[in-house]
Amino acid sequence: MAFKIFRKNCCGLDVHKTWIYACIGITDANNRTEYKQARFSSFSKGLQELSDWLAKYSCTEVCMESSGKYWIPVFNILEKTCWVTLAHPKYTKPQKGNKTDRKDAKWICDLFMCDMVKPSFIPPPDIRHLRDLLRFRMKMTYQITGMKNRALNCLTVSNLKLDDVFSDVFGKSSRSIIQQILEHPSETFDVTPYIHKRCKHPIEEIQAAIDGAISPEQATKLKICLDFIDEQEKRISELDKEIFRLAEPYASVLELMRTVPGFSKEPLTAIRLLSEIGPDMSVFRTSKHLVSWAGCCPRNDSSAQKVKSTRISRAGSFLKPLLVQIANALLKSKEHPEFKERYRRIKARRGHKKAIIALCRMLLTAIWNVLSKCEPYSAKGYLADKLTEHSVVISKAEGIALLRQRGYIFKDELADFS
Repeated sequence: MAFKIFRKNCCGLDVHKTWIYACIGITDANNRTEYKQARFSSFSKGLQELSDWLAKYSCTEVCMESSGKYWIPVFNILEKTCWVTLAHPKYTKPQKGNKTDRKDAKWICDLFMCDMVKPSFIPPPDIRHLRDLLRFRMKMTYQITGMKNRALNCLTVSNLKLDDVFSDVFGKSSRSIIQQILEHPSETFDVTPYIHKRCKHPIEEIQAAIDGAISPEQATKLKICLDFIDEQEKRISELDKEIFRLAEPYASVLELMRTVPGFSKEPLTAIRLLSEIGPDMSVFRTSKHLVSWAGCCPRNDSSAQKVKSTRISRAGSFLKPLLVQIANALLKSKEHPEFKERYRRIKARRGHKKAIIALCRMLLTAIWNVLSKCEPYSAKGYLADKLTEHSVVISKAEGIALLRQRGYIFKDELADFS
């Protein structure tokens, strides 16, 4: 069985930590393919030799697997002179039982030659740098959260019930009390001077909450935890300065993104989304392609007219948590009833989790349209009147409430307020 050859001169790379196996397929006018194979070191010198070897055979199209982080330095070198296609390993999986590194490179070359490889989305270098810093910031935030949990364990073991009287145990008032306890572990003291004036909890309950005893071992552990939290927060503030510097060239794009509900208050929210999807929506043909790439739509998995699974994919592991967090916040917002209305309808039939993913799809669709058309977000169309298939009898009060949910304001009410 012969496959149609789309690329007459292309290369497949099998990338490893130390070595890179390359195979160039050159097809002549008679559709006869000749293969050139070589092995290169993954050091910088070896990568430059690989680039020169590709130039020797006039090969400008390269395909490789996205194996761990090993592909990144190879991509950074070759993208200057070649068109590099990065493929998910599931699209380039070779046959079992007949597998070597050289054969893997040849198999990738054959698939790429016949246009049977689905390319991955790789943003431009400046967006990649921004994405790397924001993902690193998220990891640092996770470390702070883990250390806060260990500090809370120290307080719980010592029977210091600060988490019962303070909404934030690591706020200003609570940290002042904890610092006093660490400096004088065996002394009782009055908490009144350490309470901030905005604290609404009764001082008597706060005084009763610190009626415990912290051991020297727990005090040492707690002090280390607090120092770690302070140090990490200081590093995050330094990292934020670099993130905002990298995001400056995209000020107009971020301004458009902040018109979408959920992205207006915190500046880093829009920057995080920009770092994941990039500013150019032409790489996604439609909003559905963006939603599918982010893993926010049901999968196609059916056979013999039976649907096996509709679970969403694992794609968008850094993007989906952000969208889910925004979607949960929009449920409580009265300014954007279109999200609340859609959630209410889907939750009644499909449950909370699928309704939240539906809101994530709404957000991504809005972002795609905003960036594609260069227009601010508009809720027009979301709350359009939908005719029912049969007549529904409701009371006058229910009808008025329905109109208010959809953003209508009655003139007589405006006259009363004036």
